[in-house]
Amino acid sequence: MKRLNNIRFMPAFLLLIVLAVYIAGCDKNPNEPTEMTDNEYVQYVVSSGYDNDVTNEDNLMTQEYTDLNDGGPLSDNEGGLNLTPVDSLYKWGRRITGVNRNFNITNEGDTIKRVAVTTTFTGNFIILGYVNGILDTIIKPYTEVLTRNSVFKRINTTPYPRKNWRLYQVSPVDGQTTQPQVGSSQVQITKIEFYINNAATPQYTLNGPDFTSTYFTTKYFGGSGIPVIDRNDQVKVKIYTTSQLAPVDYVAFHWAKNTFGFHRVPFTLESQSGSGPYERVFSRTFNIYGSHRIGAFNAYFSASTHESLYDDNVSKFASDLVGIPFKVTK
Repeated sequence: MKRLNNIRFMPAFLLLIVLAVYIAGCDKNPNEPTEMTDNEYVQYVVSSGYDNDVTNEDNLMTQEYTDLNDGGPLSDNEGGLNLTPVDSLYKWGRRITGVNRNFNITNEGDTIKRVAVTTTFTGNFIILGYVNGILDTIIKPYTEVLTRNSVFKRINTTPYPRKNWRLYQVSPVDGQTTQPQVGSSQVQITKIEFYINNAATPQYTLNGPDFTSTYFTTKYFGGSGIPVIDRNDQVKVKIYTTSQLAPVDYVAFHWAKNTFGFHRVPFTLESQSGSGPYERVFSRTFNIYGSHRIGAFNAYFSASTHESLYDDNVSKFASDLVGIPFKVTK
């Protein structure tokens, strides 16, 4: 009789074991293997994001590839210049074919991880333009290297890295071509100013030429977060450059793909001084699209030599680039 009671008890006992294992498993992110180290986890966040919340600043760093890969030549939002040997610029853009990321992680005690991320893009810079009235295609293979610094801060001590670390600070992106020409050897962005809604003074000023030395503290840790520029805001951006060449550089604002595709708008030369090197100021005023998506994004500003776009010599491509994180909240 006692043996029969034990047999009856066994299914309930096994059920309790199964429930205990299930509850323990629910405490873990199914996409986060137990063997993932803290360093592997912060690399994962940089490469793949923290979650699916588009307003989360932790997800900002995953967008560089999609933000910069035009997929091929695109039209500017307005016409180009008329100069030879490319008489009239029709379309141009990057087609990224290879991406490589390198992580350099340093620790400050047990609470801070500094992550220097170097992303190398390879691809083709494609130009469509009219030469003597005939549409021609020029393909310039290129390599572009982007750097960005981020800081992760410990918030907990558990077996699960996802519960332990959050993005604490993030820098802008600083980049340049390294092939066929080193961008900064020809033209370099040295300062960017943002004037919001006709303000007399800039709301945001970022100083270069190393823009990764600026850090934004995320709102998760009580900081001001990345710059906020909301829908319908009027924005005037001033780009300061140093150029080694007399022909005026081509400065443009690039913003990410949305329902209507990729977008790019050229800047206007506002002032120039010097006789080589040349100190130049470019500006552009525009309104943030009224139906712009809510979330965290990167705004990219490039300065490319005149030869990059208007010379059919494939060895002439030098571009400097800065990516500024921003958030649209309403």
